[in-house]
Amino acid sequence: MAVDTAEARLEERWRDILSVHARTMCEIDRVLHPHGLGASDFEVLDILASASPDEGDQCRVQNLVGRVHLSQSALSRLIGRLEKDGLVERSMCVEDRRGVWVALTGKGRDLHAEVLPLQRAVLGRMLGG
Repeated sequence: MAVDTAEARLEERWRDILSVHARTMCEIDRVLHPHGLGASDFEVLDILASASPDEGDQCRVQNLVGRVHLSQSALSRLIGRLEKDGLVERSMCVEDRRGVWVALTGKGRDLHAEVLPLQRAVLGRMLGG
């Protein structure tokens, strides 16, 4: 019989959080796959849509790093794939040549709007008490 300590309950709660996260990400991947997106792809599109709501608005890639649960290099590769698919555009920051701007294209905004209800429905099913 396991000892019911505060530490054991904390550990169990942490494992439950990880389990819900993994199941939710898998379900988001499953419903978005027919649209050519994965959960991380959608997350970037969703953040860009909220951070830059108007056509032509840009966001610095560095600002995405802390909001997307990917390493900077993985995020860079993901943005490269989204750019190749015509969903985002990248440009260099004139003021800081190390900086990179990223913006949703019209195609990216349209796809985001199309799949947003699918992703939100998964969140509702998986997380909605």
